[in-house]
Amino acid sequence: MIFLMQAGFALLESGLTRAKNSVNVIMKNYADLCVGVLTFGLIGFGLMFGNNPSGWVGSSMFGLVDLSNYDYAFIFFQAMFAATAATITSGAMAERTKFPGYLLGTLGITLFIYPIFGSWVWGGYGGGSGWLAEAGFIDFAGSTVVHSVGGWCALAAIMVLGPRLGRYGDMDEVHDIPGHNLNYMALGGFILWFGWFGFNAGSTTEVNDSLGLISLNTALSASASVLSVVILSQIISKRVLSKDVVNGSIAGLVAVTAGCATMEPLFALFTGLIGGIVMLLGERIVIFMRLDDVVGAVAAHGFAGAWGTIAAGMFLAGDLFNTEQITVQLIGVVMCFIWVFPTAFIMYKLIDLTIGLRASFDDERQGLDYTEHNELGYPEFQKQTLNKFRRG
Repeated sequence: MIFLMQAGFALLESGLTRAKNSVNVIMKNYADLCVGVLTFGLIGFGLMFGNNPSGWVGSSMFGLVDLSNYDYAFIFFQAMFAATAATITSGAMAERTKFPGYLLGTLGITLFIYPIFGSWVWGGYGGGSGWLAEAGFIDFAGSTVVHSVGGWCALAAIMVLGPRLGRYGDMDEVHDIPGHNLNYMALGGFILWFGWFGFNAGSTTEVNDSLGLISLNTALSASASVLSVVILSQIISKRVLSKDVVNGSIAGLVAVTAGCATMEPLFALFTGLIGGIVMLLGERIVIFMRLDDVVGAVAAHGFAGAWGTIAAGMFLAGDLFNTEQITVQLIGVVMCFIWVFPTAFIMYKLIDLTIGLRASFDDERQGLDYTEHNELGYPEFQKQTLNKFRRG
């Protein structure tokens, strides 16, 4: 089910980009999965889940050797999480990123950035324990470990890249650049929602009676988040955009991921209600900063993930609004940003200065399907580019 989430991301992101870049987005999502499985399986898993006596990083279980059949199953399961964290950046960086530079960024996320932070929270499968886990940090299925990590990587990437051509004007005006297929976007949202039941309920790593609570909380939060987006959109602009509705469901799913196993259903509903508001306002903050996040990944994953992690501490069943627990949650959220954002920013900056991250303006105008892959997603409609393609 989590594997299928890659298809959901691919459809959502390609639908929200222009037709001339649809193949490029699909290719990046495909590559995320492949790079994530290889790099995380061989090295990242050991850094994250190997013997961790220091509390900071694992030091065993590298190279897929001398492991049990259960270990292999756990590596496969966790590799899907690593690929998800990496692919969050794809949509944010769409329409102006070179394919080789993007792949190198994915390598850095799944090999180093994601496993190191993950070891602080989930580490110790091979012995020891992560220091945030020892402090009592709650992040059941990864609102921060997976989604905020991906969101902060996306934030660093779009700051290094700069906005797409025509996104912002010289007089501070903001120009919409519509995606080419909103039906793909909606279908991708449904697939992600379906996969999220595996993401959250599967994190129990066993079959028990908690699966009902986790699954119900997941559905409640996503639904409530959509509701808050609809209401707030009507208040702010008198219109409800399909992109905001789909991103609202994702924000609700992201938000409840940390506390889906440890909060009562009514609090999961409230977590989703606030998650939709955080996403909608977060996107406006990104635009105010003149950053260009094509699919809204920073708000839906980074901001909503931070909120959901704090909510997991606020609404802990049997220990509501415990200030010590909330403080631990805040520390975890802040430490995630302190580790991920500067590291990712430096990584993307180095990529840009060496092999290059931003596509040329001419390539961006023609579309990355043609310039990066020598293919066209819709050849019957892209006549001008097709003529160049044939002459080439």
